[in-house]
Amino acid sequence: MKKTLCGLVCSSALLPLQALAEDTTYDITERVLQEELSWLQAEATVFSASRHEEKVSRTAAAVFVLSGEDIKRSGATSIPDALRLVPGLDVAQINSNVWAISSRGFNDRTANKMLVLMDGRTLYHPAFSGTLWRTKDTLLEDVERIEVIRGPGAAMWGSNAVNGVINIITKKAKDSQGVYATAGVGTEENGFSAVRYGGQLGEHTYYKGYVKYFSRDTFALSGNGKNANDAWENTQGGFKLEGDPTQQDSLTLQGDVYQGNANSLQYLFAPLAPYKFYSGIPERYSGGNVQGRWDHRFTDASDMTLKLYFDHTEDATRFSAINDLADTRVDTYDADWQHRLKWDDTHAWTWGLGYRYIHERTVTDAGYYYSMRKPTRDLQWISLFLQDEITLAPDRWKVIFGTRVEHNDYTGFEVQPNGRLVFTPSSDQTVWASISRAVRVPSRAYHDMRSTYMGQVSSDVFLIAQGNPSLKSEALIAYELGYRIQPTDKTSLDIATFYNEYQRLYGIGFGSRYTDANLTPFYGLPVTWENNMRGNTYGAEVMGQWKVTDAWRLQANYTYLQIQLSGNNLNQQVTENSSPHHQFSLWSSHNLAKDLSADAILRYVDEVPGRNIGSYVTMDLRFSWQASKNIELAVVGRNLLDGRHPEFSDSALTTPLAQIQRSVYGQINLRY
Repeated sequence: MKKTLCGLVCSSALLPLQALAEDTTYDITERVLQEELSWLQAEATVFSASRHEEKVSRTAAAVFVLSGEDIKRSGATSIPDALRLVPGLDVAQINSNVWAISSRGFNDRTANKMLVLMDGRTLYHPAFSGTLWRTKDTLLEDVERIEVIRGPGAAMWGSNAVNGVINIITKKAKDSQGVYATAGVGTEENGFSAVRYGGQLGEHTYYKGYVKYFSRDTFALSGNGKNANDAWENTQGGFKLEGDPTQQDSLTLQGDVYQGNANSLQYLFAPLAPYKFYSGIPERYSGGNVQGRWDHRFTDASDMTLKLYFDHTEDATRFSAINDLADTRVDTYDADWQHRLKWDDTHAWTWGLGYRYIHERTVTDAGYYYSMRKPTRDLQWISLFLQDEITLAPDRWKVIFGTRVEHNDYTGFEVQPNGRLVFTPSSDQTVWASISRAVRVPSRAYHDMRSTYMGQVSSDVFLIAQGNPSLKSEALIAYELGYRIQPTDKTSLDIATFYNEYQRLYGIGFGSRYTDANLTPFYGLPVTWENNMRGNTYGAEVMGQWKVTDAWRLQANYTYLQIQLSGNNLNQQVTENSSPHHQFSLWSSHNLAKDLSADAILRYVDEVPGRNIGSYVTMDLRFSWQASKNIELAVVGRNLLDGRHPEFSDSALTTPLAQIQRSVYGQINLRY
């Protein structure tokens, strides 16, 4: 049924092929222009570091901009796969539909120190912290760029932007006109397809809409190579409507809806024989969002932006061994207003107000595995931020002071300031430094979780996880120093170093043992989340680019990370060793001819002993042929250097180890 559905969608997407095939005119002007503008990081534009557009070369943060052209040439079929190209990010796939993504340590399936945004809408899940990547998707062709800030972004974006910010920015409707269709099939990609159409209403109004579908095969279990039972399928659609009613105003309305099925194979524990067993976990998810935006320019030196959005998500997990269900629904209402004012030649102020209301409801009859103290919780965030950019010497010295003051219903008021310095000794060099404070507030799971049988110590002793209503925020003081240089017009080097001091980190602590007389006699050993860990991390991230010829460019990334933790945390060693010390990648992007291109990405990832993962080397290849002005054909091979390998384990207690397999797929892209 799945393959039939995919075939029908693919067929509808490819109906215009015959008419287009006769058009052999090949216009490379637009593609060459895109590559010339995007290949050099120093010349790229970034918004997320300061909430206004500026060049990467003049930014006082460790920032990387991944362009839409880069994403296409990488052969990525999902946003997490595309993020593997970003220096300093640790991207590890757990199974077919689950990733662990973090920066500067603390990686996990629920990595909770990275704030993820899409067009300014937060994707951070308030029920458990972190990002459910399988539910956060869009048409990759519609991604203009992905901006990644490594290091705190809390002064601009608020709590939970502790180790970094990922901002996915989609293209304007004006830049997505006409028809775009794509379809593909492969060894792991059972099939995928998408159609987008963009048009114009009147002189100043543009629109676009899209629909996409994909089905992905299962991975293999480590050791025996059996089916990991983690197949994944997803259907999504969306729209964007933009207009400029006056010369000073622009309006945007956009939204998405989606639904999908994502299975996983897990160990389940219960105080009943056989105590520990495999179980297939079918998970269904759905959701939608709508966002409105108003931009108004008062003068050339003053402008404002107002964003309003509503987001609904629903995740239902069926513990099939006992047919218990856990259903979580989250409704988020958000308002964000920002004003920017250039006071004179020396001061530029950016300030704003934010309000967020969240209604979260968890209904479960899976009491052994997942439950909350209260079925519903309403949360409010109120925030104010202010930043002043002071130019001490034009094109030489600039200092930035900013802070965000927030109030949340978990920990009350939080203050997150930062100070940054930018020095440009010459037009091709930049030195920057920063000191920042950021916090991560508790989530519903850390605060309200009542009981989860998460592990078996012996035949009659089980671990029972419990939330802690007394948790305080995790706190970070970060020190950063960076250097950028462009020795020639064909080479660039970007170095970022950091030293982070963490306080009040969440760790596992033991409670008192007790006996449950209502079940088979056993001892429950409660474990609770506590602020019982502290520590520091330090490291360096290096990115170099070389335009060997007009048709060939190279990019090399290297990341070094060291984590040192202390405290009373039972899980300290796992946390300390859940990120690789070393990562390296080399990307070769070559236009072999005007209608042929080849991209090769070689990656080395060091061992992750806290997750029982060895080091590995892998390579992805993509070859494309521009058959005509309107038709592009591509073949992509992924993880080509071995048959299969694991990248991360969800937990030593709860998830069998899945292995990412070698795969090949073919794709066709149409546009007219």
